[in-house]
Amino acid sequence: MGSAKGSVMGAIKDKANFVHLAGLSNPMPVDTLNKDQLTELQTGLSLLGYPVGDIDGKFGQKTRNAWSEFKTEVFPGNPLLVGAESIAVLREKVLKIAAFDDADFSTKESTIKAIRGMCQAMGIGLPTQVAYVVATAQWETAQTFKPVKEAFWLSEEWRKANLSYYPYYGRGYVQLTWNTNYQKYSDLLGLNLVTNPDLAMRPDVALFVLVHGFKVGIFTGRKITDFITAERTDFLGARRCINGEDQKDKIAALAQNFLAMA
Repeated sequence: MGSAKGSVMGAIKDKANFVHLAGLSNPMPVDTLNKDQLTELQTGLSLLGYPVGDIDGKFGQKTRNAWSEFKTEVFPGNPLLVGAESIAVLREKVLKIAAFDDADFSTKESTIKAIRGMCQAMGIGLPTQVAYVVATAQWETAQTFKPVKEAFWLSEEWRKANLSYYPYYGRGYVQLTWNTNYQKYSDLLGLNLVTNPDLAMRPDVALFVLVHGFKVGIFTGRKITDFITAERTDFLGARRCINGEDQKDKIAALAQNFLAMA
């Protein structure tokens, strides 16, 4: 997508400036940050898939837990403190996502490369996890690796007449549905997907939603780490992240193939 106006990754890069957090020097208790600082902290954590809840500039249990999880996984230290060094690491992680501003979606191979890279950037980088995300994108897009609309073989008139959540039907590399989810990604990415749901068909938007959705469990409430970790690989169960048990055997087989090629 380059750096064109409206670029998702460009907007993420702007958010990584953390203009209000930039003034931090010595570590301080995270619950003493002001509203603007907390909003920036929540935004950065949310972009990386840490469950902060609402981005509202208020310090609650979800924000406390998300920051503690980040500190435990990424920047060891007192999970109740925030300082210049931990914010610098948060910024670095967010900028790794923004680096996909120049991702190439022109071929299947380049799209797979972008998906693999985004998985690594968002912290679901185990070969087994990456293989399953790629396999899901292959299946959900009918092998094309191009964003598709729900029931893409049927007409818009059919979708309007038959889908109760129209116009917020499934779009992307996986099916982003319902007004609430379009609103969540509108708020997070700075694009108005509610007014223009077809923005979810943009490859850069679809890439972010695919990987972020697997990380946080946006599609069904189940996230990829519920089924695939360093200690456990459940390719069959992982289908519950997207669509119950539908076609779970076929997608598991695709994941095994991608894993073998890793």
